[in-house]
Parts: sequence; C-alpha cells; structure tokens
Amino acid sequence: MKLGILDTVSLAATLVFAIPIALFGVERLLAGQTLFGGAFVVIAALMVVLREWLTTPTDIPASAAQKVVGKVAKTEDEKE
Repeated sequence: MKLGILDTVSLAATLVFAIPIALFGVERLLAGQTLFGGAFVVIAALMVVLREWLTTPTDIPASAAQKVVGKVAKTEDEKE
C-alpha cells in the first residue's frame, strides 16, 4: 500500500486518537474488565481500518486528480 503525503498525515492524525483508546482498552483488559477493555481495543482498531476503507468527500477530488495525472504524465518505463 503506497501512501502519499496527505495519506500519511491523515493516518498519523487517526493514530493520535486511536492509540490512547487502545491503551485504555489494554489497561482495562489487564485490570480484568474483559468486555469493557475489548470493546475499546476494537473501537481503536476500527478507527484505523475504517479510515482506509471508507471514501470521504475529500477523497473524491484527490482520486480524480490522480487518474488524470496518471493518463497525462507517463513515466520513462511506460513510454518504452
């Protein structure tokens, strides 16, 4: 999976919120509250996974621009 600059920044922003939730969930798991802790770990994992799967309104212009650039600009390997 290739990530551009904006994708990397977006992933980092998601992780800023997901990591504390996951750590809280692990803490609850270690304290013996398996349902509560497991739920928080699952929520944190879903935050990261859904960010990759879902298309947001800001993704549509970016994907359209990538398609146009891909058709207009050819790399040296593609020209041969």
